[in-house]
Amino acid sequence: MAEAQNIPAGSTTTGSIAVAAESTVATRMSAPPSYDVADFPVPHGREEEWRFTPLARLKGLHDGSAVAGGADLRINITAPEGVTHELVDRDDPRVGKAGKPVDRVAAQAYSSFEKASVLSVPKDTQLDEPIRIAVQGDGGTAFGHQVIEVGAFAEAVVVIDHTGDAVLAANVDFLIGDGAKLTVVSVQDWDDTAVHVGQHNALVGRDATFKSVVVTFGGDLVRLHPRITYAGPGGEAELYGLYFTEQGQHQEHRLMVDHEAPNCRSHVTYKGALQGQDAHAVWIGDVLIQAAATGTDTYELNRNLVLTDGARVDSVPNLEIETGEIVGAGHASATGRFDDEQLFYLMARGIPADEARRLVVRGFFAELVQQIGLPDVEERLMSKIEAELEASAA
Repeated sequence: MAEAQNIPAGSTTTGSIAVAAESTVATRMSAPPSYDVADFPVPHGREEEWRFTPLARLKGLHDGSAVAGGADLRINITAPEGVTHELVDRDDPRVGKAGKPVDRVAAQAYSSFEKASVLSVPKDTQLDEPIRIAVQGDGGTAFGHQVIEVGAFAEAVVVIDHTGDAVLAANVDFLIGDGAKLTVVSVQDWDDTAVHVGQHNALVGRDATFKSVVVTFGGDLVRLHPRITYAGPGGEAELYGLYFTEQGQHQEHRLMVDHEAPNCRSHVTYKGALQGQDAHAVWIGDVLIQAAATGTDTYELNRNLVLTDGARVDSVPNLEIETGEIVGAGHASATGRFDDEQLFYLMARGIPADEARRLVVRGFFAELVQQIGLPDVEERLMSKIEAELEASAA
């Protein structure tokens, strides 16, 4: 378990800090971001950014052998009045504006999609209903690119729901205008055979607020890479994540928050539960505070609950600081087994063991589920957690 550290307000720390199991700061070790696949060598599993990923299960997304084809990937978009939707070419200035691909799969996705989908919320617009994007896979391989643009001082909630079976590599860009507020809920509820590799890029405008809630249940292999950059001072980013990793599943979340603008804030909380033989969860949390980012306030937290033997968690928080003029910075990571004392406490009050176990896990995740703010989605996710626990008890 990595040791928790906190850099208090008024710190005079300079240079870099890297606190992580067997790792230096990954932000300086990867290939430079690029739209060109050729700029990224084919990974072999020894690279820092690939060492936890079972490459053989990527179905060729990493080495160029995956070719789009098979059954269609059906995408259904439901948006309130005022939201515009268009399909654009790769040369549209909004495509890729939020961030370049940072690995070979993201670059492959960028060079392989036919049309990018762009959803735009006009400035000064407050949506009464969420934008819902349903992605249904029917087998086959697909590449995609989605752009969600929120104008200055607008407010919107977006739910992206992935179901079915697919081998998917996709990039999603979030452009948050000055003073705007955007909440994004991305649910990965794939079938057990699906493979999903995605890069989420958020460009947060001046005094803008971005909240991301990533929920991962299904899939044989899911590897997501949320990234935050700031276009001006005063931006805020809250990144929440929930994952429930079952037998044989590989679920990997690699976060990067790049503080390059002054007086910005970020807060990260990811929680996972694992059960079953060879269930494998990976969480990488990279935060970079550049020299110009004075007044930064940042914290990242990862918690993992191991419910059965045979499961494995790799949790690596990284913090790199280039200025001492910050409000605060810190991180914490912990992985532990199911708390028998909590279970005993509930059973001593007449609650059956199976029900007590469910209550503990529900409490573990409740904080994150409540961040969604959509009752229908929250109810569905809690029901999914209950179903996972009931399946393991059967």
